[in-house]
Amino acid sequence: MLDLNTLLLAVAGGLFVVALIALLVWAFKVFFGRSSSPGFLKARERRLAVIETATIDTHRKLVLLRRDDVEHLMVIGGPVDMVIESGIRPRLHFPPPHEDVIVATSEARPAPDFSKTGSV
Repeated sequence: MLDLNTLLLAVAGGLFVVALIALLVWAFKVFFGRSSSPGFLKARERRLAVIETATIDTHRKLVLLRRDDVEHLMVIGGPVDMVIESGIRPRLHFPPPHEDVIVATSEARPAPDFSKTGSV
């Protein structure tokens, strides 16, 4: 016969084992995964990436690919895949300004008073 204490202990033990397995899987992904996240075995930097895609029709897509900091525009699907433009340099992304940079502000100039007209 099972009493309530034994049943609760068994359920708690099962939940502990499931949580421990989930923690081990997460730790394995972090330290040995293919992502560029920190870990013991870091994956090499990826050289190839799909930057953007756009659907042309039901069969064809326009794809912007990046390889080693050079972008290539291609049409894929349909009877023939075709390179539209090659050797596109990606846009430069400027880093955000430093925190110690001060942006100058100025006071607004008062509007001119046209009620005081002088003779010329």
